[in-house]
Amino acid sequence: MDLSDFFLAHPRAALAFSGGVDSAYLLWAAKRAGADVLACYVKTPFQPQFELADARRLAAELGVKLKICEADPLGVPEIASNPPDRCYFCKRLIFETVRKAAAAEGYDLLLDGTNASDDASDRPGMRALRELGVRSPLRECGLTKDEIRRRSREAGLFTWDKPAYACLATRIPAGEAVTAEKLRKTEAAEDYLFSLGFRDFRVRMTGNNAKLQLREADFPRLLASKAEILAALRQFYDCVTLDLEARP
Repeated sequence: MDLSDFFLAHPRAALAFSGGVDSAYLLWAAKRAGADVLACYVKTPFQPQFELADARRLAAELGVKLKICEADPLGVPEIASNPPDRCYFCKRLIFETVRKAAAAEGYDLLLDGTNASDDASDRPGMRALRELGVRSPLRECGLTKDEIRRRSREAGLFTWDKPAYACLATRIPAGEAVTAEKLRKTEAAEDYLFSLGFRDFRVRMTGNNAKLQLREADFPRLLASKAEILAALRQFYDCVTLDLEARP
């Protein structure tokens, strides 16, 4: 089965649209297949502002309606307390929010951008998708991340080379409470590094300290701007360290 077959069989659906590579390509494919797909972006403190900006930009470029929903994961104890299975409860909240918004507009089938490269055994959120009956067309059609990037580039989507970006809560160690202030610090610190041209990195929290995880190719740039970066990040953290085990 390919995506055109999927949307021929399911011509009307709501898509949990994050603005990332996978859901962006899926939205493009749905539009190209002539499907009626409602793109739903769930806005929470866990997502940085640039994700919403990217979602708006892509929906506008494709001429697709974008519905922005709001949810409060910090109001759910099973999420805010940050247990190892936090993603399960967060996915449930997100897709229950999408389901409610979609049902209000007459959509009953829910889709997400999980692809064939995603490890179902290592993602607590996958259980929530199964329980809620969410379909993952990219995964069902056997499309890997590399293939999705290649097709996205051919389609002219600006998201084709966008680095994978896990939510801001992943920067906080499991078992340590997630708070609005910690999320704000993380977003501000990562926005600053983005402004310097860094890509595909993380600013992880340990207590009130930051650990930078960068690609090894970016180490020289970091060291060349060490004083400037330390001065900026110490607005938010007591100590800033570099993880020498570089991101792949």
